[in-house]
Order: sequence, then C-alpha cells, then structure tokens
Amino acid sequence: MNLVDWVTDLMHTAGAPGAALAIALENLFPPLPSEVFLPLAGFTAAQGKMSLLDAILWTTLGSVVGALLLYWVGASLGRDRVRRIASRMPLVRVSDVDRTEAWFLRNGYRAVFFGRMIPVFRSLISIPAGVERMRLAPFLAYTAAGSLLWNTALILAGYLLGDNWHLVEQYVGIGSKVVLGLAVVAVLIFVVTRLSKSRVSSRP
Repeated sequence: MNLVDWVTDLMHTAGAPGAALAIALENLFPPLPSEVFLPLAGFTAAQGKMSLLDAILWTTLGSVVGALLLYWVGASLGRDRVRRIASRMPLVRVSDVDRTEAWFLRNGYRAVFFGRMIPVFRSLISIPAGVERMRLAPFLAYTAAGSLLWNTALILAGYLLGDNWHLVEQYVGIGSKVVLGLAVVAVLIFVVTRLSKSRVSSRP
C-alpha cells in the first residue's frame, strides 16, 4: 500500500480526525507532503466522507499539534545546547547561531505565521521558536492562523477539483522544489564563503 492509499483509507475510516492525524505526522516528518494530504482531504469531503468545515478545522488542529510537539523539541534542546552543538560543527560558528537568534527575535512571530505556508520550513520553524522559548499563546495563535490559510487553500482546491485533486500537488510541488532549491543554493554559498574565509585567515 502506498502513502496516498494509506491516507485515503485513514480518512475514509476515521474521517476528519484521520485527516488531522495525517497532517500532524506531516508536520513532524517534513518529507511527507501536505500538498498531497490536504487536497486529498478536500476531495474526501467532496465525496461526503466528512464536511468541508470539519476537514479545514481538523487539519488545522493537526498542524498545531504537530508544531507544538516540535516546539517542545526545541525547548528541550535549549539555547545553550544548540550553541554547544554549533561549536562542534564544521564551518559553523557560534556567532552564526547568535545572528540567527537575533533575526528570529526580531521576526519571530512573522516567521512563524508565514513559515506555515512554506513547504519543509513550515515544520522546522517550530524548533527555533521552542529554542527561544517564544511565548506559547502567541506561537499557537500565529501557527493556527498560518496553518488555517494554507490548509484552507489546498483543501478548497481539492474539493473544487474533485477527481482531479492531484493537480494541486503538481503545481504546489513545483513551488516546493523552488523553495528547496533556493535553500540548497544558500547553503552552498554559505559553505563556499566560509571555506574561502578559512583559507585566507590560515595564510601566513
């Protein structure tokens, strides 16, 4: 049984709570595709297996639960432990962590809200929020708001497209690949820049 079949059976069996479980797992394991699960939830609602409102509310609840679990992971790690880990990593400086922390403190709530609509980062953004011990109530509110917009858009698309719900994944998947590609380029630029600086500083 492939992933889509498993999620389909889950939604048919458990209805909207099954959709919530699928989205909670997608938050915990970013490679699982929300751009497949959410339109599928909309299609399932169009078939009458759940109401459209239930699909939106339950998947948003699943998003919040998954984000909260990752928030606790970040909170368990803590700032000092993250700094110690960074100090042992090649090409990474503690000052990089400090700059990232400063950026997050300036943009934390916006990052959480808009990050919920960016594939992969929608899950990972919860970890620095936990590390920085962002106030829990605003974190949950911005997570819920961003997730509600993302989930509603994809569920409605699946609901309206009916049997062609899978087209959503094709178009959103292109956006996901662009985002991941930009992230890879950013990492490569960081590595090349850091290596170049290391070579210059090591010259007599």
